[in-house]
Amino acid sequence: MTALTPTDTEASLPPIRSILRERRFIRLWCGTTASGLATWALPFVLGLAVLDRTLTAAGLGIVLATRTVGFLVAVPISGVLADRYSRRAVVLWAGLAAALATPFIVLGLGRSVLLMAVAAAVVGAGQGACRPAFQALTAEVVDGERRQQANAAMTLAVRVTTLVAPAGTALLAAVLDAWWLLVGTGLLWAVAALLPPRGLPGPERAAERARFFREFGEGVREARRHPWFLAGLGALAAVIFTGYSATGVALPLVSRDRYGTEAVLAAALTAYTLGALAGAVLVARWKPRAKGWAALTGLALYGFAPLSLLLPVHPAVVFAAYALAGLGIEVFNVPWFTATQREVEPRLLARVSSLDFLVSYGLAPVGLAFLAPAIDAFGWEPVLAVCALVCFLAPAVAAAVPSSRDFSRGGRS
Repeated sequence: MTALTPTDTEASLPPIRSILRERRFIRLWCGTTASGLATWALPFVLGLAVLDRTLTAAGLGIVLATRTVGFLVAVPISGVLADRYSRRAVVLWAGLAAALATPFIVLGLGRSVLLMAVAAAVVGAGQGACRPAFQALTAEVVDGERRQQANAAMTLAVRVTTLVAPAGTALLAAVLDAWWLLVGTGLLWAVAALLPPRGLPGPERAAERARFFREFGEGVREARRHPWFLAGLGALAAVIFTGYSATGVALPLVSRDRYGTEAVLAAALTAYTLGALAGAVLVARWKPRAKGWAALTGLALYGFAPLSLLLPVHPAVVFAAYALAGLGIEVFNVPWFTATQREVEPRLLARVSSLDFLVSYGLAPVGLAFLAPAIDAFGWEPVLAVCALVCFLAPAVAAAVPSSRDFSRGGRS
């Protein structure tokens, strides 16, 4: 009998079925997309309310700020709950909470900013509760071989919503007022709550019900067991604190003062989203030998965004830099999510994911608040130079951690 060589064995294996042909994943993908559309549409709908004078600019700031607070408070709590109970149940109740709170934003429009703010905090909490639960539910619904493909499809949906939600809101505003558009975001949250499939039952993951801080501490200890995770999260936090903040604060100023038009701002953000879409498509099937180093290299590409604002270049260079930054962030995101789902102990996955979202999303508003005074005190040039330098160096430092090569404690995967 002739022995099979490794090549013969690989050739005899059936091809991996596309994740887009799996009904359970499609339901999860659609639910995630609905939550993304609701999340991105809300600020634009409220912006339209400011334009028609049913909401003041100050009121808009308060409502969006309370939504962010609700998100940050809910993320660690939902991480514990999603590991303690069914991840599907957390998505259900979080989505329903956001759906039921949205009508109160509608009722408060033009009447009570306080009511809108409280309701927005509940919507933000629903959003925050869904994020780690969706992340852990993906690992339950999709097998290990196809998780990179699944995470790429998920992040592709996120980027599409950033284009579709504002444009769709603008088109619908021609025939519907802000009241009905807000109701529409509530319906999207209902879809996000009801559509995703069941994962594994909660009791199989958590027999002992400890106190919240003890359970969240378990997640922190699990994160500390993975040096690559701590290094990558530190690099991501540094890039968000500096590069993302430069996008939020410096880009509008540079667009206005250097180029004399807001078109540069709009085109740069569009280029970033298109670059991210390209990155998601690329990384869906690209599997480099050193996954972690490739991902961190992609993260470092964000440094070109503040660098392009620092230099007196043609607007096309700014657009190219932002497209490159968008591509790089997805080259980082997809392997990062996939490695977390693979390496972290399944019963602790939601807690570790919540730590990820808490640090990355939590630092974003801090960076935005810090950068504007820094620019006023020191000027654009030194602040943007520091931002670019941090974006380039932080991933390089993370790559020096041995397990960062493959985002794996066990070596090459």
